[in-house]
Amino acid sequence: MTGPDQAAGAEAAEDDAAELIAQLKDLAGADPADVRQVVAEVLAALDRAAGGALREHLPAAIRHDAGLDATVSARR
Repeated sequence: MTGPDQAAGAEAAEDDAAELIAQLKDLAGADPADVRQVVAEVLAALDRAAGGALREHLPAAIRHDAGLDATVSARR
């Protein structure tokens, strides 16, 4: 059973997700290099927030583009 606080939290999360989707759709028409840079920055920020745990779940090419591969991370 969910309480009012859980329902409000779920609704806020859905609103946040909808806003993020709208922003990503806006980016879709932009220069692909700019989009790639934004995505790399977002992934790097999420990885930092997760204490480095996100990089384990990303393909090697994406880790490299986001600067999360072992050789780049060791130099930072």
